[in-house]
Amino acid sequence: MEQLTPTLPAKEQFIRKILRVGDDVDKGAILGARRSTKAALVISGVRCTITYLLVPVLAPVVGILDTINAPLSIALSIVAISMGISGVRRFWMADHRARWAYTGFIGLVLVLLFVGIAFDVARILG
Repeated sequence: MEQLTPTLPAKEQFIRKILRVGDDVDKGAILGARRSTKAALVISGVRCTITYLLVPVLAPVVGILDTINAPLSIALSIVAISMGISGVRRFWMADHRARWAYTGFIGLVLVLLFVGIAFDVARILG
């Protein structure tokens, strides 16, 4: 692993500190980042498909789906969140040229997932 220069911009140092990514560059981490990114997006897509397509269509036919919808959605969201964060960490470990764009993209995805979790929790409690 090669060492990054010690004169990183403050915002780069800040993100690396938040993600607990050191200054070492691991070019091999990009392979894991791509896999993790794909998996997080697939899980998020599955969650949306189940929550917003299958359950509303099948709920009248199978009454139990409505009771498991929110907990299942929360579980899938948590998995997608952890995989998304893992992907971001790997992009930063690899010092990938698109790490800022991906960080912004996954940040937006995380916000949407947290909003979805908040709605699901409200549905369970209310």
